[in-house]
Amino acid sequence: MQKSPTSRAEVLPRVTRIGVPARQAPSPSAAKAAAPTLSTLGLFTVLIGAALPMVDSFIVNVALPTIDRDLDAGPAVLEMVVAGYGVAYAVLLVLGGRLGDMFGRRNLFLWGLAAFAVTSLACGLAPNAWTLVATRVAQGASSAMLLPQVLATIQSATSGSSRGKAVSYYGATAGLASVVGQLLGGLLVSADIAGTGWRAIFLVNVPVAALALVLAPRVVPATRSAHPARIDRAGTVLLGVTLITLLLPLTEGRAAGWPVWSWALLAVSPFAATGFVVVERRGERAGGTPLLPPSLVRIHSVRSGLMLLVPFCVGFGGFMFVLAVAMQDGLRFGPMAAGAALAPLCVAFFVSSLLGPRAVARFGRRTVTAGSLTQGVGLLILTGTFLWGWPHLSIWALAPGMAVAGFGQGLVMPVVIRIVLSEVPPQQAGVGGGAMATTQQSSLALGVATVGTLFLTLSSSVGIKDALAWTLLAELLTVAATITLSLRLPRRLL
Repeated sequence: MQKSPTSRAEVLPRVTRIGVPARQAPSPSAAKAAAPTLSTLGLFTVLIGAALPMVDSFIVNVALPTIDRDLDAGPAVLEMVVAGYGVAYAVLLVLGGRLGDMFGRRNLFLWGLAAFAVTSLACGLAPNAWTLVATRVAQGASSAMLLPQVLATIQSATSGSSRGKAVSYYGATAGLASVVGQLLGGLLVSADIAGTGWRAIFLVNVPVAALALVLAPRVVPATRSAHPARIDRAGTVLLGVTLITLLLPLTEGRAAGWPVWSWALLAVSPFAATGFVVVERRGERAGGTPLLPPSLVRIHSVRSGLMLLVPFCVGFGGFMFVLAVAMQDGLRFGPMAAGAALAPLCVAFFVSSLLGPRAVARFGRRTVTAGSLTQGVGLLILTGTFLWGWPHLSIWALAPGMAVAGFGQGLVMPVVIRIVLSEVPPQQAGVGGGAMATTQQSSLALGVATVGTLFLTLSSSVGIKDALAWTLLAELLTVAATITLSLRLPRRLL
């Protein structure tokens, strides 16, 4: 394969681009001026990179009881295993996007992959619970370096219908990875490969990341912002303080007995958020380069899509966590059974995500409204199933509700991600991808914290069955919010 030594973006002329017929290699002079293009194999490679951190946001859910027994962790430390990754991941995502704009997205993608492989290995070899917490925080930081480069590369190396398809595939990957994470986690823990037990859920990342590391230099084009901006130190610090003071006490407060520090951090969070908004607005008015430019959020597709993504991901994150706990602690499913119970949801999500682009082309934003309604129906079916069949429920009894909920979710997440990115300028691809991923990840973590806390609090007083039913009904509030906000989306997609 040829690479132009003088071109800033490396292109593989013999690999067919998505949606574009193969053609002869351009002349050297044309290659210099040619825009970077993302081949089919290149898209596959960056989607592998995107799937790794997404899977690891959820893969530990079904392994927590096994980790607890093996490392004698306790509830508070177990929640830190989940929260440490999620908070580090969410806090650093926008910064990761900005660094990609500055130093090259493929470079940061490669460094992020390497760091993710190393930290995953460290997680798998952790000798005690607190070492696992520390390595999970490092793993979350490496994920934040890796993930924004995927969206930024898609934005800057595709165009037209090719970009729409690539973003749709990214959205499908985001949803599927969340479900597959728990399914794969249950399979690996139950298989106990070579006696590794729960450690396999982290060790499996190493060969997958190695494959992407081999492919990426050959098939992922090198792109960066034409006018990279400096790091917004004040904005970075304030965003980090905002997310940490919000997410950390919500995830750890209940297990720690709601100590004074948890309330103090929650009290600081709104002031930090206000300070972040003020600093970003002032920086843009002064002609600076804020971490999250307010002008980007003023784009209708970005603003309306991010607003809808918040309640959807809060509900989705809480839904996945609560199901994992309820099936293992309430129905006494083993890790494999708890993961397998999600298979109908996974299949239905995949099918509807493939139908999404065609549905959007015909029905526009009504696709998201219909998906939200379908998800709500699935939650009602699951609620009735748990109430009437508890505790003698099989995987097959849960399948109808899982499938309906998954089909609805698959019509929402990929489409909304595509809406958010549809009008982001190419020069702001890294910032736009980082903002979208930050909103997604912090909302997922917020869902685990809030919905998970509601479920765990209720289960200690009314029992797991009733707590699960009330929690699923409460999640209908997030569905109602997505239905309402779907009416504010652009009528048609670009």
